[in-house]
Amino acid sequence: MASDLRSRAQASQHRENGPTSDRGTARSEKSAQEAKSTYSIDSDDHSTRLSVLDVVRVLGGLFLLSSTLSYFITGNSITWNYRPPITRPARIKAWLQGPLHLTDAQLSIYNGTDPTLPILLAVNGTIYDVSASPHFYGPGGSYHFFSGRDATRSFVTGCFDTDLNGDLRGVEEMFISTDLTDASIDESTLPKEQKRERKLRKEREARLAKKRVEETVKGWERMFDGGKEGRYFRVGKVNRGPGSGWEGWGEIKELCVKAREGRPRRTAEEVR
Repeated sequence: MASDLRSRAQASQHRENGPTSDRGTARSEKSAQEAKSTYSIDSDDHSTRLSVLDVVRVLGGLFLLSSTLSYFITGNSITWNYRPPITRPARIKAWLQGPLHLTDAQLSIYNGTDPTLPILLAVNGTIYDVSASPHFYGPGGSYHFFSGRDATRSFVTGCFDTDLNGDLRGVEEMFISTDLTDASIDESTLPKEQKRERKLRKEREARLAKKRVEETVKGWERMFDGGKEGRYFRVGKVNRGPGSGWEGWGEIKELCVKAREGRPRRTAEEVR
């Protein structure tokens, strides 16, 4: 009988505590699932987020790869033979000294014969430092005749023996058809329509010829003002103003032989 009483008491206690215990267990399981879900989300966020250190590692790896390839391809440079201006002492020194203003006579001193002076040349009145290539522009170099002067005319005509000056007057004629400047043609005998057509063609070709001269000069200016490797740079202007002693270029010069022979020619059919 005592055993029956204990069994009934245990059953009654189980009925009273059972639902509460089940609810507690359910709440515990739910909290565990929420915590697990939160941890999973946080883990995903951390796994997809890049830190500053990760970015530095990637950039460092790319730089190392580029430097290695550059050295094996060029044989002596880890920056693909690129040298920024800040690594060129001569350029920094010129920048600190400020722009030069030299007369043609003063410019002639900077022709490379004095090792204490930079090697300078001028294109269309602008002075450039070419000291980075003494084997070209210094004494004995293939282009030494350009140094210490403004030789713009020769850059256009290609006559490096007779046109070592900056006078561009009349140079555009080398790009104009020979028949338009042929003195043997008496335009007064031509029909009115042909004279008109000839006049218009002269004006058109003269415009185009001057444009070609300008483009040629600008091409040389780009080369000496940095260019592909940035070895040369602009340092000033040629002073040809009042008080400089400059007396002008004199009479307009004839085209050199090379420029004359290279002029475009039109056949008799094209002229007609």
